[in-house]
Amino acid sequence: MTFIATLILALGMSMDAFAAALGKGAALHRPGFREALRTGLIFGCIEMLTPLVGWAIGLAASRYVMAWDHWVAFILLAFLGGRMMMEGFRQTAEIPCEAPQQHGFMVLATTALATSLDALAVGVGLAFLQVNIVMTAITIGAATTVMATTGVLVGRFIGPVLGKWAEVLGGLVLIAIGCTILTEHLGLFR
Repeated sequence: MTFIATLILALGMSMDAFAAALGKGAALHRPGFREALRTGLIFGCIEMLTPLVGWAIGLAASRYVMAWDHWVAFILLAFLGGRMMMEGFRQTAEIPCEAPQQHGFMVLATTALATSLDALAVGVGLAFLQVNIVMTAITIGAATTVMATTGVLVGRFIGPVLGKWAEVLGGLVLIAIGCTILTEHLGLFR
């Protein structure tokens, strides 16, 4: 696989992370570069590891991974998105409260894992090609780190405009990503 093909693959794999990080950034109270980079690194590391795991699974389990990855991603993203929406609605219905300064590690890691399950399946597919899986995984991780960091920083500017509805919108974005993954894998709307 050429470097350009690897870079295109890496950018494609990082788009879900960008959208999720955008919602996460919008829900935070003026996230700084440090928090954006923290989020980007969590997303990037997980996105880098999943194709390696998929590659290691290889041929024997490929049909099982590809058969269920979209359902797992959909369920995780729908759950996280629904949780974010409930928190957002709770904030708008109750007394005003300050947006959090950062998201917890487990929330970010779960979101990153849900958006990177397609990279697991790609890793399985890469096991059949002559690729340097380590360099490919590092490229995917680096692209995801940059895209997720950028997503949080862009979300910083969207958050104040949306106010308390930012978390509701972020939840909707996660649910939409999950639905998109599910419909693409099921072949709906082709």
